[in-house]
Amino acid sequence: MITTCLIYLALGSCAGLLAGLLGVGGGLIIVPMLLFSFTWQALPAPHILQLALGTSLATIVVTSFSSVRAHEAHQAVEWRVVRLITPGIIVGTLFGSWVATQLSSSFLKLFFIIFTYYVATQMLLDIKPKPHRQLPGLPGSSLVGGGIGLISSLVGIGGGSMSVPFLVWCNMRMHTAIGTSAAIGFPIALSGALGYVANGLRTGGLPPYSVGFVYLPALMGITAASFFTAPLGARLAHRLPVSRLKKIFALLLLVIGTKMLWGVLTG
Repeated sequence: MITTCLIYLALGSCAGLLAGLLGVGGGLIIVPMLLFSFTWQALPAPHILQLALGTSLATIVVTSFSSVRAHEAHQAVEWRVVRLITPGIIVGTLFGSWVATQLSSSFLKLFFIIFTYYVATQMLLDIKPKPHRQLPGLPGSSLVGGGIGLISSLVGIGGGSMSVPFLVWCNMRMHTAIGTSAAIGFPIALSGALGYVANGLRTGGLPPYSVGFVYLPALMGITAASFFTAPLGARLAHRLPVSRLKKIFALLLLVIGTKMLWGVLTG
């Protein structure tokens, strides 16, 4: 039990730093680590991936809230943009959480692995869309938000790997895009977590101390650490060369994605 708690605290520390530093919720790290941890704990195999996704989104509720407070102190959050994109985010995320409960764990794992490789390649090559337009109005923003919310709920992330490039493409300064992305991550995480809770309540065979597809011991351990490290990550984001840190994060994602892929192929 002590080892498990230490794993959750370490995960929370990493997730908080990433949330503040890169505007991501840390789900790309949390989900595979929870998969390894839940497998080691011998939680029910048919539901392990859904539990990891739901728990990851629930932790991002706290992580993003803490990160947003720190970015707001640097006046790096565009609340008008958050209000525009949130309606689509909520609809897409709720729909995605329902879809995830209908899909097999093997399909979700492959989808997560492919998305991990995509994000890692984007960060490693420092691919940046050319900023040449403004943010679309409510219909366009809602459509984009729906897509971000749908994919985020399927892979258990806060959407920063998609929302940051989109905001930069819309002529937003990088540091403001990171802060605004952290704010966008809150409705993604909240609606996604609620969706996984609601859909999981109708599922039997879940482990004790879980509410739907959210495993409370992991949630409490991760959030206890991430709440304190997210502000540190936000402060570092305004001081350190983010491009170099992105490359380090990308290499880590490649290692994690490859390990997961090997597990699927040899499963």
